[in-house]
Amino acid sequence: MAAAGAMTALPASLTLRDAQAVLESLRQSFAAESGDVWRIDAAPVAQLDTSALAVLLECARMAAAARRKLQIVNAPARMSDLAHLYGVDGLLGVEAEAFEASAKLGESKPADIPVIPILR
Repeated sequence: MAAAGAMTALPASLTLRDAQAVLESLRQSFAAESGDVWRIDAAPVAQLDTSALAVLLECARMAAAARRKLQIVNAPARMSDLAHLYGVDGLLGVEAEAFEASAKLGESKPADIPVIPILR
């Protein structure tokens, strides 16, 4: 039985390469912990891609199937941005207080965008 306030920590890297191993580790942690809320600490995550969202969505599915709540805490800004971009921030509970895209309007200039000729 997990102690009160127990939390499962994510690793520093959660990319496609890491996803399967991380998911298996999370499944083991989920099975070992009890309580109404499964808390996952995302603070250690320094490198992530959309696979992180897939892993966390599977965690949400596991929690829902067991009638438990998933709570992701300390989500890095990039994780919150990706979750918002894909429309799953509410499902994962990683809603940003005020969403700010990484790129600001006007930062990209047309000259910075490569032109690729279209063959006709």
